[in-house]
Parts: sequence; C-alpha cells; structure tokens
Amino acid sequence: MIKIRKEQPQDIPTIHEVNKRAFGQLIEADLVDTLRRNCKDLLSLVAVVGNEVVGHVLFSAVTVEGEERTVEGMGLAPMGVLPEYQRQGIGSALVRTGIARLASGDCAFVLVLGHADYYPRFGFEPASRYGVRSEWDVPDDAFMILVLNESVMQGISGVAKYRPEFAEAM
Repeated sequence: MIKIRKEQPQDIPTIHEVNKRAFGQLIEADLVDTLRRNCKDLLSLVAVVGNEVVGHVLFSAVTVEGEERTVEGMGLAPMGVLPEYQRQGIGSALVRTGIARLASGDCAFVLVLGHADYYPRFGFEPASRYGVRSEWDVPDDAFMILVLNESVMQGISGVAKYRPEFAEAM
C-alpha cells in the first residue's frame, strides 16, 4: 500500500537517491537539495511503500508576471519514482495529493514542464491557452497549467518565472 506524506528531515538522503535514480543523473537531486536550502514555501511529498521512500514530488513558488499585476502559484518539478516502482500509480498518487493540498490552500495555479501525454490526466492544459508562456524556449504542449482559482487568474497572462535555482540547474 502506498502512503503519501510530507517530507521529513530523515527522508532527505533517500529523496536525493530517489531523484538520482529516477532521472539517471544528479541534476534533479541537486536541484531539490538547493531549493530545500533556499526556499521556505515548498511542498515536498514522498511516497512510502512499507517503510521505504520510493517516490518524491516537489512544488515550489512560481509567478506569472502580467502587465498589471503578478500572481503567485506553484511549479511541479521534479517528480520521480524509483525505477523498480514506476508504472504502479505512485507518481500519479504524488501529483494528485500535491494538487489536492495546494487546491485546499490559496494556490492560484500549478505549472509543469512535462510530458504532454501524462499531465493532462490531472487537469493540466497548455499554458498558452491562458496567455501564460515560459521564460524558457520550450514546446507549447509541454508547458502546462492547472488553474486552481479562476477568479484570481481572471485576466492574467504573461511570463511564468520559476525560482532562479531552476535556471542555474539547466
């Protein structure tokens, strides 16, 4: 049985290893460590099977800078599951739980740069439909938004800005 819970301090080394193995490199693992050190407003969730942390998702602050105002939301990245636990619904459980927690708060939107055939199942759609574009040159169908508060997002369009740690990791 999969249990989704908030990251605990003792999970940190395991989260690093999960991201390293899930992505086959250190970029995402190091990014999570850097964001954890630099940011207070993170949502970091782990998936636990038995007593083992097998998956992780991180949500960090993102802004959409419109002409008249800036709206704050969250960006989903990274999300990783140990290779031997992939394709068992663990990533989906992490994403759904994170979105539910953010929706119950005051989060206006969630952005993701990811697979166009994976994230729409959670309600994500191309951000360009809302006039929101990435600060990076990315394919339109891979840069997606999930609007959680329509009234806050009313009339908002502009450039989405992630934390500077993302640009440094690229």
